[in-house]
Amino acid sequence: MTTTDTATLPAPQADPRDVEHVDVLVVGAGVSGIGAAHTLRERFPDHSLAILDAQEAHGGTWWTHRYPGVRSDSDLFTYGYRHKPWRGPSIAAGGEILAYLDEVIEEDGLAPLIRYRHRVTAASWSSEDARWTVEVDRGDTGERVRMTTDFLWMCQGYYDHTEPHRPEWPGLDRYRGRLVHPQSWPDDLDLTGKRVVVIGSGSTAATLIPAIAQHAAHVTMLQRSPSYFLAPPLTHELAVTLRALDIPEDWTHEILRRAHSAQFDELARLSHEAPDELHAFLMESMKPLLPEGFDVEKHFTPRYRPWQQRIAIVPEGDLFAALREGKASIVTDTIDTFTETGIRVGSGEELEADVVVTATGFDLAAFGNVAFTVDGEPVAFPERVTWRGVMITGVPNMAYVFGYFRHSWTLRVDLVCDLVSRLFAHMQEKGARTVVPELRPEDAGMQLRPWSDPENFNAGYVLRSQHLLFRQGDREPWTHMLEHAQECEVLPRADLDDGSLVYR
Repeated sequence: MTTTDTATLPAPQADPRDVEHVDVLVVGAGVSGIGAAHTLRERFPDHSLAILDAQEAHGGTWWTHRYPGVRSDSDLFTYGYRHKPWRGPSIAAGGEILAYLDEVIEEDGLAPLIRYRHRVTAASWSSEDARWTVEVDRGDTGERVRMTTDFLWMCQGYYDHTEPHRPEWPGLDRYRGRLVHPQSWPDDLDLTGKRVVVIGSGSTAATLIPAIAQHAAHVTMLQRSPSYFLAPPLTHELAVTLRALDIPEDWTHEILRRAHSAQFDELARLSHEAPDELHAFLMESMKPLLPEGFDVEKHFTPRYRPWQQRIAIVPEGDLFAALREGKASIVTDTIDTFTETGIRVGSGEELEADVVVTATGFDLAAFGNVAFTVDGEPVAFPERVTWRGVMITGVPNMAYVFGYFRHSWTLRVDLVCDLVSRLFAHMQEKGARTVVPELRPEDAGMQLRPWSDPENFNAGYVLRSQHLLFRQGDREPWTHMLEHAQECEVLPRADLDDGSLVYR
């Protein structure tokens, strides 16, 4: 389907209740929701649309995460939208990404459609009315409002924005210093001259430590298990070449988008076909950037193969620079107990800390913890199966956006928007008001697999949330979490009439 298609869904019937009705309701005004809204405005301009977000402003992660140094750990040529060329460095700070999203909202005229402090708490489908009724808590007024919609598009992201993940450690109650989680970074926190321990080894820790090490007395990264790191330049060398040649920005964007995608496709391939070779490459690429005599194998060899969790990006090796300069250090050990003045680790060493930052990640939330019902029956998502990572069996007229773990999230936003647009046009052609994924007779007895296969991706936040999420099958169209290169082939040719989607 081209971007000029303007097919429309059948006109909705009048709603007898005194509630607002829209053709499509998008939940979430982050990267996914803004991408979905752009697609709807461009391809279905006659559809009425509203976008609800629980936060005070748009941006999702980039609004809620305000810790020092916050930035993307994906390149912006693939993290940016296909339709909107990125003009900055490959790796960008959170503020730059918000400014980019500001431009998309302004160019598409989306601002009047977004309603902030609107938290969706429940969504109920009625087959008789062929529509959703959505309950919304308005944080600005304290009242509860109700909306109806023909199609619900869940773009709320994949983790709990309100409650970060923080393990229970012995002795935490007697620690007299300050305890902070990056997801709720306090505005009044001054780390100048402070001894700081950052618990964690992932992208957040790697981003935060170089930013605060410039002012803190010393920063210690305390990790139970290391992560893999890659230290690319802040600006891709190909971008420098193309801009020196005065290549049009949209050409530069597309060329760099393909270059970055090809690089990560190759990393994904090596992670499966030659993990030892990829491990050696990552180790060797870090050694020249680290202090002399640094134990690379001890502090940077994870318990998993490369890409079984995300490879953390440290542009220009800024984390390694903080280690070389003596402003930061790494301790690989377990936490024995918190003390009044810091943390005692398994070796018996005590790490003195005025401030402890728990960069321990987050917990996933199934569809924003919204309570779903279909014809009065609660939807138990762990008993349902995904349709191509876009819809859920037995849940009519509801799509969702879930991006990639390894590649940039937004690459999948674009592909999902294309597929949902094609589905809308197909419904119009069939004169259908509803569509729902259902297992076919040939799928009877199909092996059901967990939402995420630990052999494929085993990050802690994924494994501890498996019981909350839907499942996948052992065949198309009931699989998801494919690599980007695979989905570029699979999703555009997805058969919408193979019997897995029931239209009425």
